Amino acid sequence: MTPDRTALRGILFDKDGTLVDYEATWAPINRRVAEIAARGDPTLAHRLLEIGGHDPAADRVRGGSLLAASHTREIAQAWIEAGADFALDDLSQQMDSAFAEGARNAVPVTNVAGLFDRLRARGFALGVATSDGAQAARATLARLDIDTDGLFVAGYDSGFGGKPEPGMVWGFCAATGLAPTEVIVVGDNLHDMEMATAAGCAAALGVLTGTGSEAELATKAHTVLPSIDALEPWLDQGR
Repeated sequence: MTPDRTALRGILFDKDGTLVDYEATWAPINRRVAEIAARGDPTLAHRLLEIGGHDPAADRVRGGSLLAASHTREIAQAWIEAGADFALDDLSQQMDSAFAEGARNAVPVTNVAGLFDRLRARGFALGVATSDGAQAARATLARLDIDTDGLFVAGYDSGFGGKPEPGMVWGFCAATGLAPTEVIVVGDNLHDMEMATAAGCAAALGVLTGTGSEAELATKAHTVLPSIDALEPWLDQGR
């Protein structure tokens, strides 16, 4: 069913793979975090990356894998079970700190700040919902020169639950006064599409700048775009 684009009032973006190029941004961060979890043991670090879905040779992450779709505590728990010698809270804290530090080198997929300015000028309420921590999310947005005043930002640790649960969408709606039927979700992963569906959003749009393939995303998305550069033309269709 094609959504009524004239009724759309809000856009909730995923962060990694949607606003920033996933591989260019996260390949070095993933390697660093695995080294931390492995306490410098290269064999264990290699194993942890593989468990996370990161192919160390190709520097690519598999769609739907732990590193692609899960939040820090879920990754940390899996790595502890695989041999990382940490308590869960300790490893999660160190990973979140490394994620936030690495975000300073985030590679945007386009001029995201310009896109946000244009969408705001058109009257859209905007938000960012990520499986990353809120601190790292805000560090990334600062790197992208995005004005966060009035911008809804939710991480896995913001109290709304994680993807694919609907809580982040409902938090965005509560903050903006919008109904889910006035909101679209834009993301690179099936968890983003599933979150939109669970929340009752008008549409879920997939983008191909992250870990999800077109064939994979098409199973749950209303449509799949090459990148967020194609969002404005999509919004203009039918207006």
